[in-house]
Amino acid sequence: MTCFAEHPTVMACNGEAIRTIEVGRAGARSKSYFARRGDAGFAAGTILVLAALCGPALAQERGAPTPTAIIYPGDVIRDDMLADVAEPARDGSGPFVEQRSLIVGKVARLTLLPGHAIPFTGVSNRKLVTNGAEVRLVYSDGGLLIMTTGAALQDGSIGDIVKVRNDDSGVTVSGAVQPDGSVRVSGG
Repeated sequence: MTCFAEHPTVMACNGEAIRTIEVGRAGARSKSYFARRGDAGFAAGTILVLAALCGPALAQERGAPTPTAIIYPGDVIRDDMLADVAEPARDGSGPFVEQRSLIVGKVARLTLLPGHAIPFTGVSNRKLVTNGAEVRLVYSDGGLLIMTTGAALQDGSIGDIVKVRNDDSGVTVSGAVQPDGSVRVSGG
């Protein structure tokens, strides 16, 4: 199991004894600690320690998500477009995506190739507001609700603060992009 090489201390239980294997530059050293039979709390704790130590190694064996076909810039990444590859090609440097849940539903910023790891810089959130598009402006304060339209002056994803020119007054306001694509403006 790969967790022996990745963790300096690993525990194994044979029912009566807990064996600690310390891996270092000088080699492996072994120590034994004895427990009473039927000590369920002790055994459960040992299993939790083993799971904590070996869990990351087992997760890494699953592989990193890579495209199954070429994904072009602007394409929305779907789960069926990805496959887990144990050792994908890593072009360039920087952090690469290790979990598909981090990129499913996002948009490709770069051309993503099959069998190659996906860099974090290669994906971005979907833009719900695009420069020049008409958006709904929403202002609410207590029981007061005002809705109007405006022209977006920049692109934005959920939670981004964007500038919008109010169609009625011509005044430029800033607001946060909402999940429905509207822009919520707050009072000054």
